[in-house]
Amino acid sequence: MKTRLPNPKNGLSLSGTSPALSVWLCLLGALLCAGPIQAASVLQSKHNLSVTGTGQIKATIESDTCIFCHTAHKATPKSPLWNHASSGATYTPYSSSTTKATIGQPTGSSRLCLSCHDGTVALGSVNSMTNSVTKAVAMRNSMTTMPKGPANFGTDLSGDHPISFVYDTTLVASDPQLKNPTMMTTNVKLDSNKELQCTTCHDAHDNRFGKFLVQNNDGGVLCLNCHVPTAWTGSIHNTSPARWNGQGQNPWPSSTRISVAANACDNCHTSHNAGTKARLLTAATEEQSCYVCHSGTVAAKNVQNEFGKFSSHPVTVTGHLHDPAEDLINPPRHVACADCHNPHASRAVSAAKTEVKTAMASSPLAGVKGVSAAGTLVNPAIREYQLCFRCHADSRDKAAAVVSRQYPQTNKRLQFAPSNASFHPLETIGRNPSVPSLIAPLTISSIISCTDCHNNDQGPGAGGVGPSGPHGSIYAPLLERQMVTADFTPESSASYALCYKCHSRNSILSNQSFPGHADHIIKYQTACTTCHDSHGVAGAPGLINFNVTYVTPGLNHRLSYTSAGPNRANCTLTCHGSIHNGSTYDNPAASLRRLARH
Repeated sequence: MKTRLPNPKNGLSLSGTSPALSVWLCLLGALLCAGPIQAASVLQSKHNLSVTGTGQIKATIESDTCIFCHTAHKATPKSPLWNHASSGATYTPYSSSTTKATIGQPTGSSRLCLSCHDGTVALGSVNSMTNSVTKAVAMRNSMTTMPKGPANFGTDLSGDHPISFVYDTTLVASDPQLKNPTMMTTNVKLDSNKELQCTTCHDAHDNRFGKFLVQNNDGGVLCLNCHVPTAWTGSIHNTSPARWNGQGQNPWPSSTRISVAANACDNCHTSHNAGTKARLLTAATEEQSCYVCHSGTVAAKNVQNEFGKFSSHPVTVTGHLHDPAEDLINPPRHVACADCHNPHASRAVSAAKTEVKTAMASSPLAGVKGVSAAGTLVNPAIREYQLCFRCHADSRDKAAAVVSRQYPQTNKRLQFAPSNASFHPLETIGRNPSVPSLIAPLTISSIISCTDCHNNDQGPGAGGVGPSGPHGSIYAPLLERQMVTADFTPESSASYALCYKCHSRNSILSNQSFPGHADHIIKYQTACTTCHDSHGVAGAPGLINFNVTYVTPGLNHRLSYTSAGPNRANCTLTCHGSIHNGSTYDNPAASLRRLARH
């Protein structure tokens, strides 16, 4: 839209009484501005602080639109023909552990913008009014400085997008997730010193895209001029058509966009007044930024509720401590959403169970860091267990063991090591050549994952419709199904449901794997975990690692289990007050007869 400019010969004065003349005066500095002035857009925007302005903040009688920033005469030394008084404030700039830029005090056009937007200088304090009585343009409702609100950034800019730093190829070389500045669109510009300023993203004269943005930010295209998050293309937050269902909190209260894909970066981040400053997240804590969608309001599954269950990852207690630059293995103990999920890379849930075992690049766990079976860092992790090993392997500050063992070991990487005498087949296929209890399609060549056992008790793996993953469960420690660890519990399909998920109950109770199973489980009410350690045991076969709460040394202070071949073993120990002195288990038929008598 074009605005007809006034002709001084028509008798109009230069006193600033005409809005059209005001615009004409502004054009005198157009050559010094970052871009062309959209006259009509200024008149109809919140930057029109004159009495004709459409916003709530405006002058009492002053009709000059441009005087608040520009003047043809008595301008300050700052360009373009700058008229507004400067702020003498010292600012707290943005900082984070991952920032590679050198960010200091605001300079250039950003300093000019802050002369109003830091709330320390009167809005009407302009250089051209120095000879007036008030020395400032009078504003409505006795307003002086920018009122508190989203437009008043204050002097603490640590929660605002960084400004006034050099953005060049040297910076890009230090951060692979930044785009070369030569690839920016024509609307996005650095200043003459190659510094990123407020004017890189905002054009004070043009509000056609809202918030005075220089470009429509649908799909995050404005952000993507500079930022190129690894694996963003094709990620769920980039492509999802999901919309708010009207329940709970509106995830996009200041946006006109109505889908995840359309909001893109704005789903989680904000350029100003961030709740979580160092990452510019919308909410004060990381998990709250995630919950706004993942509480059944936008995402189909309600993950937030899972963290209120009896057993859960303690996200709500420690989520705010996550830092992308932290020590990968030994950070301060915490759990945060971004420890397990990379929101820039995460993909949709796949129906294929093999996703989390061998194809994490196409799963919700895509793009996360991990620890290999050898204890080395992996980025990105390619197997699910590598992610779990981040916290449950070599970390010094691990949680205590649930069961007190003969051979204590809480390092899961060491428990699942293929060099062990026995282990569940997490990293490679198991050692046992005969496991008759396995339920098809499982075979001795099968590989399992951590989430086969540790998962939501109401998720698909348990036959429910809740979200997948070890967010929360009613069964500790984060088990998909119940697994009683206390002795003297009557045997049932429910008591040991987790074990019976893969191992046939009929096979176990008919002693096909071990001649003493039925007696131990039914007659003596011995829990599976009293004898077996489900992760792995370095020096014992058959996952034997006794629970020392119930199993203590026998004669000569010996506590031992020795395999004597397939379906044969002997024990020396004391269990439930009974002394086993080399007791032999090698006759399945005899065991069945004992079971029948009881």
